[in-house]
Amino acid sequence: MRKNFGSKPWCYPQPVFILAAYDENGVPNAMNAAWGGIHYDDQIAMCISANHKTTANIIASKAFTVSMADVDHMVACDYVGIESGNKVPDKFARAGFTATKSEFVNAPVINELPMCIECRLVSYDPETCNLIGEIVNVSADERILDENRKIDASKLRPITFDPVRNDYLVIGEKVGDAFRSGLALK
Repeated sequence: MRKNFGSKPWCYPQPVFILAAYDENGVPNAMNAAWGGIHYDDQIAMCISANHKTTANIIASKAFTVSMADVDHMVACDYVGIESGNKVPDKFARAGFTATKSEFVNAPVINELPMCIECRLVSYDPETCNLIGEIVNVSADERILDENRKIDASKLRPITFDPVRNDYLVIGEKVGDAFRSGLALK
């Protein structure tokens, strides 16, 4: 038996992304955004409303970064989602974040978050809140790399948003091998 919930924006896992951009004075700001994902091989799509300070910064600077929220920084990542950069100009610093300017785009890489997608703005539609960015680079702190110098999700420990219960959950347990486990049924 199934229970019907109607039309809801529910999907699992729902990544917790931290978008960051510089304002006109070079001050970084960040926001928490859970509605987004890969759009094409070289693009990421996000759903963010026009009233966010970060949205205005992205439109003005034509660049942004998307960091993966992780267990170690869950409180700071939640904070940048519940506090407005329009009201608290030092929100980024209050979260305990520091930034290094991306080598590839005019946007801040959040030093504390170990994985970052660096993007150029492709388009933004204020009516649909659809933001598209071209992925220019992905960077990762060495502490989350495995012995083959690849990103290890169990070291990254990204969090996901549970939109039904409003919880954060951790990702990282390996349960199979993509493109190989299903071969058992061939």
